[in-house]
Amino acid sequence: MATIHWLGAGLSSGPGIRRLASGPFTLHLWNRTPDKAHAILRGSPGKVDALDLESLAETLKPGDVLVSMLPADWHPTIAKLALKSGAHFVSSSYLSPAMNALHNDAAQKGLCLVNEVGLDPGLDHLMAHRLVGNLRASGLDSTGARVALRSWCGGFPAQANDFCYKFSWSPLGVLRALKTPAQCIQGGEVAQSSKPWEAISRYDMPWGNEQFEAYPNRDSLPFILAYHFDPGWHIEEFVRGTLRLPGWTDAWADIFATLDRGASDEDLARLSEHLWQNYAYAEHEADRVVLCVELEATLADGQQFHEASVIDVVGNEEDSAMARLVSLPVSYAVEDVLNNRMAAGVSAAPADAATIARWFDALAVQGDAVTHRKLA
Repeated sequence: MATIHWLGAGLSSGPGIRRLASGPFTLHLWNRTPDKAHAILRGSPGKVDALDLESLAETLKPGDVLVSMLPADWHPTIAKLALKSGAHFVSSSYLSPAMNALHNDAAQKGLCLVNEVGLDPGLDHLMAHRLVGNLRASGLDSTGARVALRSWCGGFPAQANDFCYKFSWSPLGVLRALKTPAQCIQGGEVAQSSKPWEAISRYDMPWGNEQFEAYPNRDSLPFILAYHFDPGWHIEEFVRGTLRLPGWTDAWADIFATLDRGASDEDLARLSEHLWQNYAYAEHEADRVVLCVELEATLADGQQFHEASVIDVVGNEEDSAMARLVSLPVSYAVEDVLNNRMAAGVSAAPADAATIARWFDALAVQGDAVTHRKLA
């Protein structure tokens, strides 16, 4: 029987680990600190070892699955190890050029290298694929339609604080992300921003009266193709980005000023340590995750299409909302690989309606249902 080798027992891994450990497959959990791995398992079946790539390579067998929840720059190395051993690979992180370069080798060997199956990226992709599919299946003629897609995701404390945020992992990653340029489509044109805090807008939830601050994240444009947009559609808006609580921009003004001055790596490390000491989640403190994807289209005959999908969940004493929504989809992808439901080669989150429905149904069973509504 195949073994699932899960690398990394961080704060966003627990629910997925325990779900797989309770299933029919053998789970081998590798972590830098084995004691922490045992704590994550909470008595669920599974072998634990200190993470060592040489030991991992000796243990891997053909047909096994390697799940990497390690930093993203490790993933190409882990994926190459999987290919060499005849094993599959699953990660929640964004596809990289180095990962895409492994596609032909994986396809020829009949192995799956699956990426972008967490929360964002991951569940946001599934929502977008379903919305685009709904537009095509609506019976409306979308030829030449004017289309807007808005995909926003954020995690923050369920009980707002003066900082409008808390950290569940090292703040250094958040600080580096704030230095990453972004581009999207606004008003029918490509809009670019090198500093997210200069691209802040207000986002109104599609139902209810709640408002958030929002800013574009990374480069949204490649996902126009990934979401199978019709080349004849006129894209008025296309943005994937980050949600923050109202007041976040003001609360983080000093941090933005530090980044604006061109802080060194040493400066960022010191700032990260300060933020971790002052704004880390307390034990059992509840977090909240909001993910909303909207697709709006104005058709050539004037008819309107507007639908949205939303996940809005809060953590509990067992697990954080972030941990559930990152690691459970990863566990679904692992099961689909082992059940021969994933295509060989490098891929991102699945786009077919049956898989999307099955994954959303599984989330609902866990208590994290996706709400979908027609708005026009």
